[in-house]
Amino acid sequence: MNIATGPMSPDVAGLDLDSWSKGLFIGGEWLEGHGPHRIPVVDPSSEAVLTHVANADLSDAAAAVDAAAAAAPAWAATAPRKRSEILRRCFELMTERAEMLAKLISLENGKALRDARGEVAYAAEFFRWNAEEAVRIVGEFGMAPAGANRILVDYQPIGVCVLITPWNFPAAMATRKIAPALAAGCTMVLKPATETPLTAYALAALYKEAGVPDGVVNVITTSTPGPVTAAMLADPRVRKLSFTGSTGVGRTLLAEASKTVLSCSMELGGNAPLIVFDDADLDTALDGAMVAKMRNAGEACTAANRLYVQSGIYDRFVAGLTARMEALVVGAGTGAGTECGPMITAKAVAKIDELVQDAVGRGAKVLCGGNKPAGPGFFYPPTVLTDVPPDAAMAHEEIFGPVAPITRFETEDEVVARANDTEYGLAAYVFTKDIGRGLKVSRRIEAGMVALNRGLVSDPAAPFGGMKQSGLGREGGSHGVLEFTEPQYVAVTL
Repeated sequence: MNIATGPMSPDVAGLDLDSWSKGLFIGGEWLEGHGPHRIPVVDPSSEAVLTHVANADLSDAAAAVDAAAAAAPAWAATAPRKRSEILRRCFELMTERAEMLAKLISLENGKALRDARGEVAYAAEFFRWNAEEAVRIVGEFGMAPAGANRILVDYQPIGVCVLITPWNFPAAMATRKIAPALAAGCTMVLKPATETPLTAYALAALYKEAGVPDGVVNVITTSTPGPVTAAMLADPRVRKLSFTGSTGVGRTLLAEASKTVLSCSMELGGNAPLIVFDDADLDTALDGAMVAKMRNAGEACTAANRLYVQSGIYDRFVAGLTARMEALVVGAGTGAGTECGPMITAKAVAKIDELVQDAVGRGAKVLCGGNKPAGPGFFYPPTVLTDVPPDAAMAHEEIFGPVAPITRFETEDEVVARANDTEYGLAAYVFTKDIGRGLKVSRRIEAGMVALNRGLVSDPAAPFGGMKQSGLGREGGSHGVLEFTEPQYVAVTL
């Protein structure tokens, strides 16, 4: 493992962290939460406490919903062009302040600065895309088949939304929900992960500056997410839940949302297969595998979790991937040379190591990495494993870290069966020079998204989401806006 030079504790002098830890953002104001204590924000690179943020209790959650409900009628009635211009301004401000936002993400999340810059660019694109979508939410008008009346379908804002986002992409997971909700004319309460709340609060201030009216976007953090979320979902004024996180938590939230029959969008866990056929271009496959596996140090729901390589190219692929993984520079997220930052918590490191040791105990071979280093910082080295047996825990659970388990396969039918042998179905990756075969295999794989001969699948213009227990609904593209609307049918006799 190569360690980046320079101090492990980042210099925060260039960022005024207190500006984004002033309080909860409710109704356009910064309010101190009524929770029993403020919540510490820890730098994963050094384990130092960066700052503290406000802690919401049930009364704060109710106040946030009050603010969203009060702002809802005026925002729904705002002309689509006006909403579009505000969204465009959000994109412009994010682009202007991209470096500041990237450094903030690196500080609280630990991801390499190069990855943080990529996230900011990706996150901002949701505002640009949805600025264009805001003026294109069109209805339908036609003749009923019986000829007795006309059918008119209008898409109305669904109403107050509760948005819950994870820590691994603190900017993009928020804007992927907020931008289409704003475009559709909805108001919302965002509850970001307490591991990475500063980015959400920094963006809240940016939205206000861009012209988003007070109360349209509210942001709260809490140390008691279960009761606070349940209270918001029980409020009859809330009509939409959009959640990104683990499948286990998603199931719990779906059960809670069922009590008030809420519309739900769920982007849940993944167990993405990456398939390399003998006829694949080796460099293209290696480039793609490094992106699919090591984007955000593997802490992504779309990360390649199981690498299947056909026998004819297996040895060359394993050698090439091992060399690239060994060469990665590990260090503090803000380090100039860092290519792989720390994991988010000590618990995350322990889980990754547990999965690796389980695989090794079942016969897997370690080609690089494989052991957690001493602190400070929540680091785990880039790791390559071969001969991972199908009964290893990592074959069925998300690794969520920089570990690449590689398995040999012989036939197309064999690898498709292995790829589909999971409860998840979010993303998959296929590498072959035969485009016909690639498209055929893509259709056979049970995944909501397939990257063919590339390692990156996410795009604001495309529908993001999974099959099976990887989720419900889609984010991105024109599908993302419609998730925040209710189609209303009116029968008209002319």
